[in-house]
Amino acid sequence: MKFRAEIDVMPHKSLLDPQGKAVSASMGNVGLSEINNVRIGKHITLEIEAENKDTAKQKAELACTKLLCNQIMESFELTVVEL
Repeated sequence: MKFRAEIDVMPHKSLLDPQGKAVSASMGNVGLSEINNVRIGKHITLEIEAENKDTAKQKAELACTKLLCNQIMESFELTVVEL
């Protein structure tokens, strides 16, 4: 069976997010001064061939911990759906 994993990787809240800070500072320049505390991360989509949803989720979590997410600086959330 085929599954799709949707993964959001974000910097830990306790760490400085320079990209988010720069975007927050620029919001006033484009007339959006009411928007602040921007945090920027990444969204990753994977297609996984697996026997079942649990196996697909385990594979996606392994990909996150070994390659896609630096757990010292980032955290991740994922969802898996059958295609």
